[in-house]
Amino acid sequence: MIDFSNVALNIREPVYIQLVLHVKKQIAKGTASSGDSLPSRRELAAMLEINPNTVQKAYRLMEQEGFVVTEGNTGSVLNFDSHTLNLIREELTKGMVRDFISNAKELNLSFKQTIDLVSDVWDEV
Repeated sequence: MIDFSNVALNIREPVYIQLVLHVKKQIAKGTASSGDSLPSRRELAAMLEINPNTVQKAYRLMEQEGFVVTEGNTGSVLNFDSHTLNLIREELTKGMVRDFISNAKELNLSFKQTIDLVSDVWDEV
């Protein structure tokens, strides 16, 4: 079962998007596998103290994006292949890079300064 116990919700973005990103990050890190089940909508809503409709919206979006399947009353499960995994990793990675570049540009760093900074810090992490 997908673990939501460490989800730290914020007020900057919609909660349903945060839930979807949480699942995508677990998939990308390899801590969630195809076939893993998701908590019921009511269970997750109660655990996170949010509206069940918010959870429903997140699950529906994951179904539309093609990595969650829900059949009848059997619950929702992850269902993805290597292509979908690669798409999720690319989406998350590009998002991080966009944020980083945006911050670098805000500080008026040049492309070279930014690349040099990445090179310097790469081995520190």
